Amino acid sequence: MNEKQHPASAGYDYGLLIPAMCLLFLGLVMVYSASSPLADHRMGDSYYYLKKQAFFCLLGIGVMLLATRIPCTFYFRIAYPLLGLSALLLILLFIPGVGTRIGGATRWIRLGWVTLQPSELAKFSLVVYLAYSMAKKGNQMTSFTQGLLPHLLIAGAFMGLILLQPDLGTAVIIACWLLALLFVGGVRVTHLLLLFMVLAPGVIWMIFRAEYRINRWLAFINPWEDPKGIGFQIINSFLAFGAGGPFGVGLGNGKQKLFYLPEPHTDFVFAIAAEELGLVGTAAIIVLFGILIARGVKVALNARDLYSSYLAFGLTSLIGLQVVVNLGVVTGLLPTKGLTLPFFSYGGSSLVMNLLCVGVLLNISARR
Repeated sequence: MNEKQHPASAGYDYGLLIPAMCLLFLGLVMVYSASSPLADHRMGDSYYYLKKQAFFCLLGIGVMLLATRIPCTFYFRIAYPLLGLSALLLILLFIPGVGTRIGGATRWIRLGWVTLQPSELAKFSLVVYLAYSMAKKGNQMTSFTQGLLPHLLIAGAFMGLILLQPDLGTAVIIACWLLALLFVGGVRVTHLLLLFMVLAPGVIWMIFRAEYRINRWLAFINPWEDPKGIGFQIINSFLAFGAGGPFGVGLGNGKQKLFYLPEPHTDFVFAIAAEELGLVGTAAIIVLFGILIARGVKVALNARDLYSSYLAFGLTSLIGLQVVVNLGVVTGLLPTKGLTLPFFSYGGSSLVMNLLCVGVLLNISARR
């Protein structure tokens, strides 16, 4: 491509954009279907969660369109300010009156009628920083002191702040994503194995020191042992999948959202989709996610420089990992982690940041 030519004129990867927009539209529909009884009961307005999600959809699309016009090289210039801003927001959570405590965790900053989740910006900031740093170090990535240690210290500091919220699920996701990205960046496998052996006992210790985390594992192993207690949520998720059958009970006709499945519009919205759209509908959703992730990997492979390649792979793998974990949780293949399904679950911060990621990937795809 001619360097003087604007990136937009090279053509974006519509194989990436179309699945993302389809998932966004389907997600908006499912958020309304899953949340309307709860919103009517809590707020007296069945459209309450839909209106908030629609607002963030429009905001996210605006951010995505803006990101398609900004050269991806801009982000590495602000990598360290982004890290600083993310760290500051995570620290502000622990200041009384600033952080909002919901469900025993302080993960949000309330701004009027909306809430901001700093960990979402932190994930994006880490992707930008690691892509820039790994591309700059090049062959030095094989060195423990140059390739692994500095990246581990930066990411570890953010994971520590996230663990204090507490949010073990997000910290574990970042740790898994970090291992994958460092492997792609050239860190020695022996170093990564050593890191895994050091981190695994710490994760196990944190699980067993908190009763609610032990309960999640017990519910994962045998939810039927306490069907009205710790196994209640996952059992109702199973019932939603079972009721759906091949073609579903029909959009809006699901029963599990009627105060059986807790918070059906957030982490377990895919279970409601399974009940109402059936096997055919959920298979179509999984295919859309598969196409989105595959095109993101293709964008990374076709990127014109190492930094863009690392950035594209980092963003794609982060979205893909969250998809795999969320689907694993709602189907009982993984213990409950409280992780949203990208483009589908209710949540403004997550939605806007995922659309920002799509915008950056589109920009990279136009600069092959």
